[in-house]
Amino acid sequence: MEFKKILNSKYLKFGLILIVGILIGRFVFSTSSNNSQKEKNENAKIKTIWTCSMHPQIRMDKPGLCPLCGMDLIPLNTNTSEIDSNAVAMTEEAIQLANISTLKVVKGYSIKETELYGKVTTDERLVKTIPSYISGRIEKLSINFTGEQIYKGQIIGKIYSPELINAQTEFIEALNMKPQQSILVNASRQKLKELKISDKQISEIENSKNAKTVFDIIATESGIVINKKVNEGDYVQSGTPLYEIADLSRVWVLFDAYESDIQWIKKGNNITFTVESYPGKEFTGKISFIDPVINSITRVAKVRVEVDNSDGLLKPEMFTKGKIKSEISKNIEQIIVPQSAVMWTGIRSIVYVKMPNSTEPVFKMREVILGELTQSGYIIVKGLSESEEIVVNGTFSVDAAAQLAGKSSMMNSDETLSNFKIGNNLKSEILKITENYIHLKNSLILADNESSKKFAERINLGFSNIKIDISDKKSLELLNNQKQIIIEESAKIKNAKTIDLQRVSFKPLSQAFIKILKSYNISSQKFYIIFCPMADNNKGGFWLSKENKVKNPYYGSLMLECGSVKDSIY
Repeated sequence: MEFKKILNSKYLKFGLILIVGILIGRFVFSTSSNNSQKEKNENAKIKTIWTCSMHPQIRMDKPGLCPLCGMDLIPLNTNTSEIDSNAVAMTEEAIQLANISTLKVVKGYSIKETELYGKVTTDERLVKTIPSYISGRIEKLSINFTGEQIYKGQIIGKIYSPELINAQTEFIEALNMKPQQSILVNASRQKLKELKISDKQISEIENSKNAKTVFDIIATESGIVINKKVNEGDYVQSGTPLYEIADLSRVWVLFDAYESDIQWIKKGNNITFTVESYPGKEFTGKISFIDPVINSITRVAKVRVEVDNSDGLLKPEMFTKGKIKSEISKNIEQIIVPQSAVMWTGIRSIVYVKMPNSTEPVFKMREVILGELTQSGYIIVKGLSESEEIVVNGTFSVDAAAQLAGKSSMMNSDETLSNFKIGNNLKSEILKITENYIHLKNSLILADNESSKKFAERINLGFSNIKIDISDKKSLELLNNQKQIIIEESAKIKNAKTIDLQRVSFKPLSQAFIKILKSYNISSQKFYIIFCPMADNNKGGFWLSKENKVKNPYYGSLMLECGSVKDSIY
């Protein structure tokens, strides 16, 4: 009974309520504390890492400048996309800081713009020679240097000629004869005319009845002296050239067309070109002739353009830069993407596609097959569909993020090159030529234009004369394709007027060498593959080096250490 009273007492009830309240409070506050700690742990896990879009190996825990190149660091999103295991997600902040922009793929009509380099020359049909029509000694020259203008009928010198003295004497004697001897007069008069004595001069002889010992040399053509052949005191025979002259009212512009460009050049095509002497001024002309033979050394064909030069602005030996626009495929729309959208590794061409139906910006690498480079960009033969959205600016920043996240990227792919077999002699020849490539690379680092030309010429001659004896059809095709690229690009470097033009051709040249060395397992020594993301207007460029050290041939001393080692060949 006492125990029941205790259970029913109000004190016991209050005590039980108090105990239950304490237990509930502990549970609630413990849960809240655990949740708070969990949030702190998660926030710690997603702490922003800052990296450099140009040097992805740099990782910092706060924003700032890259210690290698001084560029602003960008945030790296360590979260991966749930849409695709190979896709990389980036924050909106990272997109803005890296200046990444995208564009929807569209179809259009493709116009090919071909650049040609050449120089102004004289029109061969307007080059003439002023000869001596009589034998004798040059007593005086009125035209004394190359470049001087000669006008038809102008006195250009004086000549002492025994032959002419005899002809004058015969004419005077015929005049002194009776009138019935007019046949002799006409014959001797005609003889003087054949010696290019003018009617005025003949009349003077006829009136004076005295033979001249020194006679004027009269110009029979007008033009600019391009070659002075004689000096005062020289004895000349009849027909000896005195001056070589050219009419520069019309000139030729001879352009170099490489094998890869010939297909886009037709007789009758309009061409616009510029010269350095007149910045901003464009000249126009039509292609009148295309050389039917390719030069075996330079691998170019000459393309001739005839240009009116009545204002005298164009002078022989001026360097020119021309452009020809050609429609690649009439009435057929093709997928075209900007150049900046495509990254080329030397083996693969890739773009970054923005994944649809995602709540955050997510990008995935995709390999594409490129067609021709047109005025609007690259034609995509395979790999993209209309209306897909691709990265067109900041492509390298996206690729750097993919590399750091361990996703498929420009330098990280399952694709491997075939290990083709070739003979030791061919290996040895290619290695010798590769040594000249290394010297060329070093010359570009030093911005030594003449040295670059020398080693480019050695590369060109080496591959032009190399003997390829490969039975495997696929292996032979690959090597021949890369050989052709090397021959064309080395010729461009050899003929380039500036170091900047040489560096443009150095990119495809390097890619061809990398592909050959990787595909054929040629070298017994180690070569490093180095990449500069800023080369070729931020599209990036590779090169080979024997040193595990960055010395940039695309910029030289301006950005000597720009780039990073991506791979090696051994």
